[in-house]
Amino acid sequence: MSVFLLGVGAACCLGVGFVLQQRQAQRAPLSGSAFFRLLLGLMRYPEWLVGIAAMTAGMALSTIALANGEVSLVEPLTATNLLFAMALSRWLTGQPLGWRGWGGVLLLALGVTGFIVAGQPSEGGHLAGPLRRWLLFGIVVAVAGLLVALSRRLRPTLVATALACAAGLLYGLQDSLTRISSQIVSGQGLTVLFAHWQPYVVVCLGVTGLMLVQISFQTAPLRSSLPALTAAQPLAGIACGVGIIGDRLRLTPGSLAVQAAALVAIVIGLALIGRHPCVVQKSRTGTGLCLRRELADSSSGTAVTAGSTMRCWRTAWTAPNALSSAGSNTRRAGAAG
Repeated sequence: MSVFLLGVGAACCLGVGFVLQQRQAQRAPLSGSAFFRLLLGLMRYPEWLVGIAAMTAGMALSTIALANGEVSLVEPLTATNLLFAMALSRWLTGQPLGWRGWGGVLLLALGVTGFIVAGQPSEGGHLAGPLRRWLLFGIVVAVAGLLVALSRRLRPTLVATALACAAGLLYGLQDSLTRISSQIVSGQGLTVLFAHWQPYVVVCLGVTGLMLVQISFQTAPLRSSLPALTAAQPLAGIACGVGIIGDRLRLTPGSLAVQAAALVAIVIGLALIGRHPCVVQKSRTGTGLCLRRELADSSSGTAVTAGSTMRCWRTAWTAPNALSSAGSNTRRAGAAG
């Protein structure tokens, strides 16, 4: 029962933190491609700091839950953070839920309940051997890195989704390593923990995930990033929990079918909630405008750099008048050249 309450409490803090961070990150002035410059700029805004504090509290509660329960149990519970994010967004925007919102809530609730009841996650397995452990670790990191690399070539509307999905994969891996670290502390003591590599990798994964999340939040509304982030984390966490830590799930044909259906329901529910109108926020400038300006610079002899492309990604959806104005600017630049 304590693990359940800790998981739901963590989800509440994470959902509130994500909404507050994204609201301020999208309003923040563009600051180039330097992540630390972006963070320094965001630190001046109290709303973003409150969001970071809420997210930190959620991570702390999640860590305590992982220390007392299986990753395969905690991950579905923390996936409900989108319910709290939608509740806060609905309060801020005044949008009614409608069939899409209630359908997403129902699917997410049924999916989490169905997976926990059918899978009955429990510990008792053994840590994977070095080969399987590093193989799973490498696969998760490689897929996350591939998503980040591909995001440079995707349409601007998909950049936030790819980066958020990569962050979710890293967070899922981080949760499994957090569980291993807690086992080391309980079995050998706190001082022994720092002789192992897991806590240092946990910190690196957390910082990298934070970087990807902030860039995805600044790129587009929550509907483009939060569903991918919230869906990827439990899927990666459950896979790592079973494959690396040795969490046990029921393996009868009936229970496996229910678990698979529950995971599908969770993903669909997250997608419905994440694309609900109350979570959609319009941003201040247009991606199309920025991209067209870069093309204008290129036609007039100015090189288009990777940093300028990143700045284009972090602007959001365009308005029709901005596109028409940018088109005229591009034509004038072409004529001048």
